[in-house]
Amino acid sequence: MNLPTLQIIAETPETVTVRRADLDRLIDVAEDALDIAAARRFEAEIGERGHSAVLADMLGVDELERIWAGEHPLRIWREKRKLTQRALSDLAGVSQSYLAEVESARKPGSVAGLRRLAAALGVQVDDLIVETSPRE
Repeated sequence: MNLPTLQIIAETPETVTVRRADLDRLIDVAEDALDIAAARRFEAEIGERGHSAVLADMLGVDELERIWAGEHPLRIWREKRKLTQRALSDLAGVSQSYLAEVESARKPGSVAGLRRLAAALGVQVDDLIVETSPRE
């Protein structure tokens, strides 16, 4: 990876001023390094667990589109794992009515409840959280 040369315009003990073009090149190099590292981690995980196992822990385009359209990620993951509401509620130790209310967005879900559901589904709690405001 070829690191860009930065021309320092001004410097204080707390700040360094560089040209915008140099900063943009540095950001591009850093983003490329992150992308390469992520791809290597993904390839290593496939090597360790197998392609099918890794894909089972990822949502596909159709599933992501359902979430973007407003469907709750809890329902998507439950269906991906081929579980009924009853089966998941039993695994997670929550009531089926609670699960139904979270899936239908009638309740936001408590931290404790979402943790139990995430553990039962084999996902991170963040995978079940619904953004309430659009990202910028």
